[in-house]
Amino acid sequence: CDAVAGAALAAEDDSLESLLEQSVEGGSVEESRQALVAKIGENIQVRRMASRGGTDTTVGTYVHMNRIGVLVETEGGNSQLCTDIAMHVAAMNPPFAVPEDVPQDVLENEKRILSEQALESGKPATIVEKMVEGRIRKYLEEICLVSQTYVKDGDKTVGDLLKQNDAKMIGFTRIAVGEGIEKKEDDFAAEVAKMAGGE
Repeated sequence: CDAVAGAALAAEDDSLESLLEQSVEGGSVEESRQALVAKIGENIQVRRMASRGGTDTTVGTYVHMNRIGVLVETEGGNSQLCTDIAMHVAAMNPPFAVPEDVPQDVLENEKRILSEQALESGKPATIVEKMVEGRIRKYLEEICLVSQTYVKDGDKTVGDLLKQNDAKMIGFTRIAVGEGIEKKEDDFAAEVAKMAGGE
């Protein structure tokens, strides 16, 4: 893992192709991967990589039990702040860093669903509109990192923590082992019926 991480840092860009071509002990990353697959018999894949950081930003990392890795980037603050926020991201898995990151189609879909639910209450349209606005605010608080209650201190949000440290959230990347892999789902009843029918 450390050799691949070093190769990722040496890669010219964030592409997997660039990473797989990087040299490590015994050949390229891809050759080492193939040798490991042959040795242990597990289908190991390098599926994602990410980098963060610029000349004026601070980056912190957190790895949870070699299963979840998080990079957090802020403007201002320090690496310990970023690491603490990365720990929060690993635990809470927020989909977005700030409300501005939420795609418009996601918001519109949520508004539509909330409007339908609110209209069923039979209240006047002006009241329904205010109900939807309040629920959208609550929805954004739940899905955006900066408005979530900070896991290490339930009396403040991640946004409060950033303000206390004169920092601004730039973004984060969270990668979990196996994330995005579609698992084959077998229909047990269909298999039994198939066997019973002799097909």
